[in-house]
Amino acid sequence: MNSVIDAKPGSKVLLLGNEAIARGALEAGLSVATTYPGTPASEIGDTLSKVAEKAGIYFEYSINEKVAMEIAIGAATSGVRALVSMKHVGVNVASDPLMTFAYTGTRGGFVLVTADDASCHSSQNEQDNRCYALFGGFPLLEPSSPRECHEMTKRAFDISEELGMPVMLRTTTRVSHVRGPVVVGDLVKPPQKGEFVKEPERFVTVPAVARVRHQALLGQLGKAEQMAEESEFNRVIKINGGGRPGIITSSAATNSAIDASTSLGLSVDILKLGFSHPIPSERVLEFLQAHDTVAIVEELEPILELQTRSIAQRGRSESKIIGKLDGAFPRVYEFDQIIAERGLCRAFSMGFESAPTCETSADLPVRPPVLCAGCPHSATYFAVGKATKHKALFATDIGCYTLGVAPPYSAADLLVCMGSSVGTAGGLAKVNDLPVIAFIGDSTFFHSGIPALINAVHHRHKFLLMILDNRTTAMTGHQPHPGSRPDPLNPEAIQIPLEDIVRGCGVPRVKTVDPYDIDSMADSVSEALALDGVSVIIARRECALIAKRDRTGAIIRKHYIDQDECKKCRTCVTKFQCPAVTSIDKVQTINPSLCAGCGVCAKVCPYGAIKEVK
Repeated sequence: MNSVIDAKPGSKVLLLGNEAIARGALEAGLSVATTYPGTPASEIGDTLSKVAEKAGIYFEYSINEKVAMEIAIGAATSGVRALVSMKHVGVNVASDPLMTFAYTGTRGGFVLVTADDASCHSSQNEQDNRCYALFGGFPLLEPSSPRECHEMTKRAFDISEELGMPVMLRTTTRVSHVRGPVVVGDLVKPPQKGEFVKEPERFVTVPAVARVRHQALLGQLGKAEQMAEESEFNRVIKINGGGRPGIITSSAATNSAIDASTSLGLSVDILKLGFSHPIPSERVLEFLQAHDTVAIVEELEPILELQTRSIAQRGRSESKIIGKLDGAFPRVYEFDQIIAERGLCRAFSMGFESAPTCETSADLPVRPPVLCAGCPHSATYFAVGKATKHKALFATDIGCYTLGVAPPYSAADLLVCMGSSVGTAGGLAKVNDLPVIAFIGDSTFFHSGIPALINAVHHRHKFLLMILDNRTTAMTGHQPHPGSRPDPLNPEAIQIPLEDIVRGCGVPRVKTVDPYDIDSMADSVSEALALDGVSVIIARRECALIAKRDRTGAIIRKHYIDQDECKKCRTCVTKFQCPAVTSIDKVQTINPSLCAGCGVCAKVCPYGAIKEVK
């Protein structure tokens, strides 16, 4: 049973925050859902993709977040309900249409889910996307539990249609990936078709239209603030009966504030803001006037704090406000109970001895992420190191292959964002004498690598681009993309060959190589680096996890190290990385339960000591 769609109305189901968002959208009458996969938002799209046919909705993994946004906009302006989900940095890609869509507004309910990643668990930054709601001028809801994810998603569609505005639903990693009980409601059968009524004076944003629509947007924001004043998602929680100290908080920080207050034995009132933008000014001012000292507990940027201080000044409140600007709370990383306790002790002038001493040990061993056993990227990086002797500059990109930054490969020198390797490689090549190699994955290349490659060809940049084609979007859960094998979600989807795209960009030299053929790969890299202009090597080998999952009766040719022939040179661990190969007291062995049978380690060993198990 798929609990997201098969759970009976009124039943209590244990759901991830992301799954709760998917269920809430289906109960709201969702018609169209789009996404580009990215942790911590991936499960929203993955969940909807599995139930799309049964639920009667249209779902797609779009080529990037901008396109996902635009498809959802097209559907919502035609009067149906649409949801687009992405990780926080994905909103950067989608922000171009989003900012103007706030001007035009929508007809059908439109919800943008942004999953922020405080502490950079799987991201290149920890930007606070509440800033986008302030920047663009649209309502913002912030759940702190799976139950609220479910409730707020449904309400977000209603708010969107009542105001004719897009609504942002902001989660964080902890909210997206926590499980909690959710009482589900009735599923709503969505309309299959909408109707776009032509209204160019609203939807065609030439300057004359945009100026008028900006005024309309500001007017709707005033209505949105009144909705926030009355919202059930903004409420006061009394800890130990409440008291004169107060806390204003939102999102996942709410949970830390409640736990910390309870642990410290504080008698405190907590104003939890779930409908946080536009901020309910009257409600906040009333809370300030009722409390002597108010601590602002929020992760990342001091957005609530700055708004609260502004409200206090305008309302002539004498309440003392303590937050990040006072140094009571940090401006980086996600909060936990201990961080919240320390901040509250500072805010309310309590000694740190009041806080419990249970802290996580700083001496726990670090377990860095590694490429999987049998990963074709390991073979590619080994071959590149063999060809270049590491005397090259490496521009890398977002994907599993980013792990090439670590020894023994050390094949990452510059990383900015999705698709950036191709552009930055051109800049590196223009001002450096060392050869330049750019690495990009197949899904990432489709996402945003193509324009930069056209630019590189046009301007005659000189570098080697290696497209690491493992036939899927591996890092976020093996979602399909335009170049992957037949899409199980859309059997009629047309597969786009990477070779055709690269040649269409004007690249004259395109070579496809199997990464497991290390000698051929190393020779191809050396040949490409000797050429002028842009060269492209497509390193094609299916992700080892997919190959293992889909293998039907095939023999896995596992390997072992013959200790009688092993010279203890340790090449298999100092120049090659595979989690199946271990080294203890200078003795190397292969764990048969981890070995994927790729045989690359046997090609790496200079003495032929690694052999196939017969």
